[in-house]
Amino acid sequence: MLRDLGVPAIFVRSAADFAGVRALVIPGGESSTMLRLMETEGLAQRIVERTRSGMPVLATCAGVILVAETVVPNQPSLGLLSVEAERNAYGRQVHSTVARIQVAPALGPPPQMDAVFIRAPRITCNDPSVEVFGTWHDDPVLVRQENILAATFHPELTKDSRVHQTFLSMTEAKNG
Repeated sequence: MLRDLGVPAIFVRSAADFAGVRALVIPGGESSTMLRLMETEGLAQRIVERTRSGMPVLATCAGVILVAETVVPNQPSLGLLSVEAERNAYGRQVHSTVARIQVAPALGPPPQMDAVFIRAPRITCNDPSVEVFGTWHDDPVLVRQENILAATFHPELTKDSRVHQTFLSMTEAKNG
């Protein structure tokens, strides 16, 4: 999606790859494996430091689990976003779905968008400082807290680029 929007993107797999990064997308995948790989490569602490210093982050699906302060069932996380995230809350892989979610006016029209949920986490509790940008069945599924934008779904799997455009706006505001 970023390439489609004309933004050069690189894969960050090591601390060396992270050196020149101005904004970070933490994608979906298997959160405990991703955290283990980050620790092995020395990335977890660098991500925490850079995020706390204001680097924009887009976390999607398992990325939300990685940035959440609290994870259910309990597992380590980076503890950057003031939410509680419940793993696989909408069901296993066979329960994956495309749903129509409600989005905040800040994302622009129309007031709904398609969202692809694949073994998605559910945000079960969030701090008042977390702004809800999207809901599905009254659950927050797209949230923002300062420099972190988090989607419990996979926004890159639809043609709607508003989540990524919001992230790019955050990046431009931070980096000029």
